[in-house]
Amino acid sequence: MPNALVDNIQKAIRRNPDDVVAYDDLVSAYQNLIDQGFQYYHAENKRLRGMISREMKVIAETGRADDLRRLDDAYWHSALVDAPVDFDAYCLYMERDREPRKRFYAPRRKQLLMVVNRIQKLLDDELDILGISLPPGVGKSTLAIFLLTHVAGRWPDEPNLTGSHSNAFVRGVYDECLRIMDKNGEYKWNEVFPNVSISSTNAKDYRIDVGRRKRFETLEFTSVGSGNAGLYRASRLLYCDDLIPGLEVALSKDRLDKLWEQYTTDLRQRKLGDHCKELHIATRWSVNDVIGRLERQYEGSDRAEFIAVPALDENEESNFDYMYGLGYTTKVLHEQRDVMDDASWRALFMNQPIEREGLLYHPDELRRFFDLPEREPDAILCVCDTKDRGTDYCSMPIIYQYGQDYYLPDVVYDNSNPEIVEARLVQKCLQHKVHMGRFESNSAGGRVAQSVQEGIWKAGGRTKLTTKFTTQNKETKIIMASPFVKEHFLFLDPSVIKSKEYRSFMNNVCSWTMGGKVKNDDGPDSLAMAADYVQNLAGSMVQVFARPF
Repeated sequence: MPNALVDNIQKAIRRNPDDVVAYDDLVSAYQNLIDQGFQYYHAENKRLRGMISREMKVIAETGRADDLRRLDDAYWHSALVDAPVDFDAYCLYMERDREPRKRFYAPRRKQLLMVVNRIQKLLDDELDILGISLPPGVGKSTLAIFLLTHVAGRWPDEPNLTGSHSNAFVRGVYDECLRIMDKNGEYKWNEVFPNVSISSTNAKDYRIDVGRRKRFETLEFTSVGSGNAGLYRASRLLYCDDLIPGLEVALSKDRLDKLWEQYTTDLRQRKLGDHCKELHIATRWSVNDVIGRLERQYEGSDRAEFIAVPALDENEESNFDYMYGLGYTTKVLHEQRDVMDDASWRALFMNQPIEREGLLYHPDELRRFFDLPEREPDAILCVCDTKDRGTDYCSMPIIYQYGQDYYLPDVVYDNSNPEIVEARLVQKCLQHKVHMGRFESNSAGGRVAQSVQEGIWKAGGRTKLTTKFTTQNKETKIIMASPFVKEHFLFLDPSVIKSKEYRSFMNNVCSWTMGGKVKNDDGPDSLAMAADYVQNLAGSMVQVFARPF
């Protein structure tokens, strides 16, 4: 609703952005309207906080210390107004009195804000279930602890249940929640929620009650499988943190099935009513972990969301290089990748869990090379598993033949628009001076092959392309080709792979399972095509020998 006082102050700020007193006056006006029930002004107040931040940068350059202090006070005043209902403002304001280097949230805010915004959707009843997958050591559990204390202050009369894999973990969360809510501590919880306080604690059973005493406490903590019937309830939030304790459980289908049963009977059945939300935060170990099963169960639902943030972005740069040397630098992550097995790296740090049981191509069993042999190859070939529009990848390995060995020094592995991909296919064939190649003619493959052939000839290239329609079952074809690939194909050693495209191709090849669900099979499918192509070429080659008479 329009408000004359708010309009007048906003006009004053627009006329004179250096009027630092007006900013705090506007915060006070918003606060008064919010107290009257006009929650709309929380959004206006949040926008004002952004304006204050920008003006503080301008004032800081002028050296006006008093004005900078007044703006800083206005900023924190604005954050306090929003903190009871806005999780981002809450996380910021809670640490106002802490030294900047000791704060948890502010140094990590740039990277974690996306996660915080998803949590806000859960708090605002836009979601019922939220799954968050992050690498270890980036602050996901601490962020959840902030959330628990926020929920406890905002809805003190409703019980909330936290479940994890061990009592040791939940005891740590219990202790940290008490530290954050301590009225004599360094956090500002009691300023954000001045009308509530801790009414009881139970260190033996890990319970914290806030506000009036009740049968089921505000914050309850338990380990999965400990038997929770009749002991715990959750009417506002069920929070599950890293239910899988480690690799041993992740590798066992039976133990994963048992864990799912424990979650559904030991934790999920403790929910009361229709408005209890679920938050799952974990490092992903397996596609059959709890988050993986929930993601499949709620696929397509607009009330469930699952996000995964990998340690490295598409440019091989760290997503978690925080201020003050916190988190992971790109260099540290690259070193970590080099010392880990590929499956563990992708599961723990890249949040790309795979089922190791049933892997067709294990990274350790593939033949590797550092440099091509120092002689001319017998042939330079390519095969291409094409793509139409969509999320599939175009996969075209470049193959250098030396006798019975086939080296793969380069690849096109791209899910860009077809026009972009076709130009890259032409470029790769020209770059490597490919002699011959085969494109699949399924779907759009024939058209792509013709377009690429014309592009090569137009540029003066010599590559001769052919097409082949495939009728064989794709999974059968991939499995049948694998013995030949393992025996005769050589791939770049991981230590010399510089191309993120080649690395993505190898990740796809080495994550294909014979029994699991995979997002795409374009890498192993192109290898199956390559095995068929080179064997057919070898079978049709003419052998020259001396006349016996």
